[in-house]
Amino acid sequence: MTQSHHVFSGLLAQANATPPIPTAVVWPLSDLSLQGACEAAREHVIAPVLIGPPDRLAALAQLERLDISGFALVEAASEAEAAAKGVELCRAGKARILMKGSLHTDAFMHAVMQDGTGLRGTRRISHVFIFDVPRYPHVLMITDAAVNIAPNLMEKADIVQNAIDLAHVLGMPEPKVAILSAVETVNPKIQSTIDAAALCKMAERGQITGGLLDGPLAFDNAVNLKAARVKHLSSPVAGQADVLVVPDLESGNMLAKQLEYLAGAEAAGIVLGARVPIVLTSRADGPKARLASAAVAALLAEAQLPKELGAGASPDE
Repeated sequence: MTQSHHVFSGLLAQANATPPIPTAVVWPLSDLSLQGACEAAREHVIAPVLIGPPDRLAALAQLERLDISGFALVEAASEAEAAAKGVELCRAGKARILMKGSLHTDAFMHAVMQDGTGLRGTRRISHVFIFDVPRYPHVLMITDAAVNIAPNLMEKADIVQNAIDLAHVLGMPEPKVAILSAVETVNPKIQSTIDAAALCKMAERGQITGGLLDGPLAFDNAVNLKAARVKHLSSPVAGQADVLVVPDLESGNMLAKQLEYLAGAEAAGIVLGARVPIVLTSRADGPKARLASAAVAALLAEAQLPKELGAGASPDE
């Protein structure tokens, strides 16, 4: 049976409606990373600024039969230098998206997280996977499965708010947010159930806004209405979640990879809470995942643009 991916085509169509966003592409020295940047440029999603050794970029482009002649190039001799220069371009307003190429995530994020020279904002930085799951009727977001290892309650509040704000940009005015655990009742021996209950109360009191929260919920009764009914769960979230908030990075990473490798899902990845959207893909991700991630980042960048600048304008114009 042919699997149908229906979410990413809609995201790409939305991103195509805006002008290409200047994007600092850090160290795209693998076939997949350079192909992803080129495809996003061909689709008019981004205007890449390639950062790395010009001779190696030219040789790779020739090997892969890719035309990078129209892209801006910034010379960098090492991964660390490339990451620092990408962050610098974003801080100066010369790029409105930061995109990871083929360098290791730790080297990339080190430059982002630097005090004084990085891209930290006022809120906790977190990661969201945006999934196109063939058997799920709408977009499914998972957070945080890539940045925060074992977040505490207040860090989880930022993680939830970041995801809600992204959902608004993607066209969900009131996303349904499921706070996951192993069970759907509060158990003092399971910290994630206590955090889930607290997050829901924080939403009731206006400390988290813009979404419908419920939890703790187990995975099955967060995404399947029949499972929710069997457990006698009645809420606008149970069985039909848009956002899954995982207890920690380990559980989130395993869940995300299970959806990708066992359920045929396709994933885009984005880092939120920084000064600019950050495309954080795996080095193994193909061009399609990189294109979808770029499309999400472009929609975020356009939504963050001050209204007085006008659509498509650059912050330093």
